[in-house]
This record gives sequence, structure tokens and C-alpha cells, in this order.
Amino acid sequence: MCHGGLDIAELMLLLINMSVQVLPLKKQIAYASGMMGWSIMVNIIGVLLPYFYLPPAGAGWGNLLSQATILGVFNLLAIITASGRLVDALYDPFIGQQSDRSTSARGRRIPFMAWSIIPAMVFCGLVFFPLTQSESSSNAWWLGLTLVLFFVSATTYIIPYNALMPEMAHTAADKVRFSTYQQVGFVLGIIVSSSTNNIADLVESNICPGERLMAVQYSIWGLSVLGALFMAVPVFAIDERKYCSAKPVTLSLMPALKQAFRNKNFVYYIAADFSYYMALYIITSGLLYFVTVLCGMPESEGVLLMGTMVGVSLLFYPLVNLLANKWGKKPLVMFSFSVLATVFLCIYYLGKFPMEAPVQMYLLVCLAAIPTAALGILPPAILAEIAEQDGEATGENKEGLFFAVKYFAVKLGQTLGIALFAMLTLYGKDPGNDYGLRLNGLCGFVLCLMALAVFSRFREKY
Repeated sequence: MCHGGLDIAELMLLLINMSVQVLPLKKQIAYASGMMGWSIMVNIIGVLLPYFYLPPAGAGWGNLLSQATILGVFNLLAIITASGRLVDALYDPFIGQQSDRSTSARGRRIPFMAWSIIPAMVFCGLVFFPLTQSESSSNAWWLGLTLVLFFVSATTYIIPYNALMPEMAHTAADKVRFSTYQQVGFVLGIIVSSSTNNIADLVESNICPGERLMAVQYSIWGLSVLGALFMAVPVFAIDERKYCSAKPVTLSLMPALKQAFRNKNFVYYIAADFSYYMALYIITSGLLYFVTVLCGMPESEGVLLMGTMVGVSLLFYPLVNLLANKWGKKPLVMFSFSVLATVFLCIYYLGKFPMEAPVQMYLLVCLAAIPTAALGILPPAILAEIAEQDGEATGENKEGLFFAVKYFAVKLGQTLGIALFAMLTLYGKDPGNDYGLRLNGLCGFVLCLMALAVFSRFREKY
């Protein structure tokens, strides 16, 4: 690939797609709005699930699930979360393949997205409405059921949504730009989901005084509705037939999967992505614990910390685009894994550095903003190029399947990250008894080094 201009493959692709309109800026922003919508819902689950069902002392309510373990390691929350994600992950290739093979008059992707929005909204809210407000087995069954239904609903939107990107972005520079807009939407979704406790403060003081659990639940319902509205924006704003020219895939699921996994770059990409997301969800699950337990800050500071990280991260977005076009994507990804490994190592010592605890936390999120920028923008653009090159080589446009496999790995990584965090809370999650929280820092450090080692084998084409 020639960074100074289009290579032969890209020029041929443009000639093939001459009848396809270029997506205007306002519709690119509309597309990114969908990312913000599902990010709100997914990160409500990621940020609040352990905190809601196994709250630290002083949260305002007690445990809603038993902390009893199986084999002395696996607690109930870890098992339920892992089971729900496993069902969802097995569903990923199916929905990706169905999307690739769709012959709908509205396009291959948009119809799936449209039908999934309301179920995703409803089940996101129901995850946080346990049958009882005390520790019980009925809460465990309810959580397992609603988690599965939420994950399946969200996946029916997410896989087709991401498969649209390589079909609408026709050059390498377009893919990085689209991915940048997507990442802005994603991090804005994280900020919104992280504000749940701040919203709950207002709800509690104005609607249900003294009912902290109810205030959190109402806040989650409100944010779920907001997420659904953002998810609906690209469904109504983008006419897929005008901006995409890919044809339905003819291969059945297993031959298509075998064809995809013959691509070594794809295998290295998926393995590194798995390690990264497992590490990332240790941070996501632990954020409120790190804030309140390790640093002694109020839980409402979580949204300010997340906002700081996003604000600093946004400053690096133009630089990431510039350096990716100049040097290539692989060096920036490897550098980011290295910095993120350092962030995790610092978590182990959080609250013990020779400075005020809040200062430590803010410095840490500013450092985390650097890899967040690159690792949010570049991997989707890299996968879009892998899918596009595979389509050119095989004649089968399997974008949905490629992104389905990615999200299978992502969800498996998220599941194991949340499960690992939940398991390590057995070794301490409260002030004065926080060793389990610190162990998560060491685990994240190792996972980032693993991602770095695997991705070093990736071969970026020039």
C-alpha cells in the first residue's frame, strides 16, 4: 500500500463502485450515532453489573447475589456472566452470516439493526431489575435470562452495523476516518453510561429519597431509552442501497469460517483483540472500585474521570490519523499495547504513590487516554481492510462474518475479563481489604503483553 495515494487495488475498487454514492459527512456522523447508542447500553452492563449485584460496603444496598464459590474460585456472578456471553458469542457467526446472505430490498444490514433496537433497550433495563432486593437464587436465574436476551438483541444490531463500515468506506483513509467517528461515538457512550450514579443522585434527591437502589434502576432505564434513540439514527438516516454495492454471500457458514481463518493476519488480529478486550473489561468492571476503594473518592467522580480520559484522548485523534497514514497502523497499535500495560501495572500500586490519591487517579486516566485513542480507531480500520482484501481475493463479501468473529473474540474477552474481576474480588474488594482489586492490575499487565507479542506477528501490507 502506498501511503501517499491510492494503490492499484484501491483504484480498482473505486472503479467497481463508481455507481455507489460517497457517504456525506452528516450521514457519517449519523452512522457514528449508532455506535454511541449501543455503547451506552453495553457499557452500562460492563461498568455497573458487578457493582450493582456485588456492591462494596456503603453503596446503599447489599449483595443481590451469593458470593459462594464453586471449586473455591468461580463465584455466581462470574458463572452467570460467562454463560450469557457464551450463548451470545455462539450466536455471533450466525447473525453475521445471515446478514451477509440477506437479500432484503432495504439492504443486507439495516433491517437487522432496525428490528433489534427495542428488544435491546428493554432487556438492558430488565438486567438491573432483579426479582428481589436481597440475595436470592431467583435473582441469579433472572439475571442469567435477561443477560442472554440483551446480548442476543444487541448483537443483532452490532454485527450488521459494523459490517456496514468497510462497505461504505472505500479507501484506507476513509476507513480510518470512519473508525475515528465511530470511536468518538463509543467513548461518548462510555461517558454517558458512567454518569449513571450522577443521574441517580438527582433521581434519589428529587423522586425517591432514601431509595438508592431504585434511583439507580430508574437512571438505567432512562439511559437505555437514550441509547435506543441513538441506535435508531443510522437506521432512518442511511439508505444502504445508495452507499453499498456488495452482493449477498453464497457460501454457507462453515466454509466461510474456514476461508476466513486461512488468513494468518486475521488470526493474529483476533488473538490480540481478545487479550486487549479481556484487559479492557478488567478496567471497565473495576473503575468504580478503583475510584471508591483504592483512592477513597466518591463514586460520582467516576464520570469526571471518564470525561477527563475521553477529553485527553480526543486530543490525540488527529495525531493518530496523521501517523497512521504516514507510518502505518501496526507501530501505533504495538506502542499502545505497551503504554496500556504500564497503566495496568500502576493500578496495582494505586493509592500508594507519594501523592494525593485523586491526583494519582487523574494522572492514570490521562496516561490511559493515549492507548485508548489508537486502540479505539485503528483495529476496526485494520479489520475493514482485512475483510476488503479477502473479498477481492475470494469474490465473497464476508464483512458480516469477519466482524462476527471479531465480536465473538471481543465478547469472550469481555466475559473472561468481567469474570476474572468478579473472581478476584473474593480476595478483597473493600477499603482496607483491597488485594483482589490490585491483583486485577497485574492480570491486565500480563494480558497487554500477550496482545503485544501476538500482534507483533501481524504483517501490515505496504
